[in-house]
Amino acid sequence: MRALIRRELQLLDLPSASGVEIVQEVAYIIGDDSPFLYQLNAATLAGGGRTALFETAHFSSGRIPKDVKLDLECLTALTTPAGETGLLVLGSGATALREQGFWVPLPVAGSGAGTVYPLGLSGLYTALRALLPSGIVLNLEAATATETELLLFQRTVGAASGNMLFRLPLAATWAYLHHQTTQLPAVHRQLFELPVIDGKPAGFSGASWGAGQVFVTASVEDTQDAVLDGAVLGSFVGVLQLGSPGHRTVVPVTLAQLAWADGRPYRGKVEGVAVLRPLAAGHYELLLVTDDDAGGSTAVTVELTM
Repeated sequence: MRALIRRELQLLDLPSASGVEIVQEVAYIIGDDSPFLYQLNAATLAGGGRTALFETAHFSSGRIPKDVKLDLECLTALTTPAGETGLLVLGSGATALREQGFWVPLPVAGSGAGTVYPLGLSGLYTALRALLPSGIVLNLEAATATETELLLFQRTVGAASGNMLFRLPLAATWAYLHHQTTQLPAVHRQLFELPVIDGKPAGFSGASWGAGQVFVTASVEDTQDAVLDGAVLGSFVGVLQLGSPGHRTVVPVTLAQLAWADGRPYRGKVEGVAVLRPLAAGHYELLLVTDDDAGGSTAVTVELTM
């Protein structure tokens, strides 16, 4: 498996990119310390509009401070049981303040976003914390939705034991988040063994459903803290084999480390992935977004060969 970078572009005035999703011709991007949902042309990456997800008085410097940010890390497009298409945005859950999410319906044609609906996540996140190993902090870094499931990816920096996937039935979870039922959805947990760099384990950082597969990214940071950042050692991308929802085995995952065409390893911190297009059987063009932990963001076009 190979993941070669073809282009990297700075995303100006888009701080700390943490998730990307492509719907029709539009790339939607969130930042973990920004109140906006950004819209770019998916092919050219030319800037478009932006939609405020919430009001804040803390964005005057261009970044919401770490101690008060909602830490929006998870972004996925999905279709509701009623047939409405939109974007689900979720906080990481690493602190009580980060248990907030949003539902953003999308227009049937064209770009833009509709009315933003806030979602309280404390009940769901309490249930997820009960499934974590002892000493592990809830830190959701990615989400994606298949036709039937919502997949939430736990990132545990500095420890291999906490990289896991929470699998939830999509319809039941939707009903719970929108207060159509008080019954918590059933949650299945799967553990994964991710690659390492210099002895440091990777942690999930992005996910996207495309071409009938779950594409994931993982990055390696030299830190033990779910809130504090560390030096970035590299990033990976590949496809996750889901298997049956209930099995308990730790599944090793084969991912490709991102590299430039001349073989140099890429040292950026990838935070999100979306499928631009399939190029051939087992060959895809992907759009990744990165965060340099200092407010800078880039978009990276990658060719993944399985």
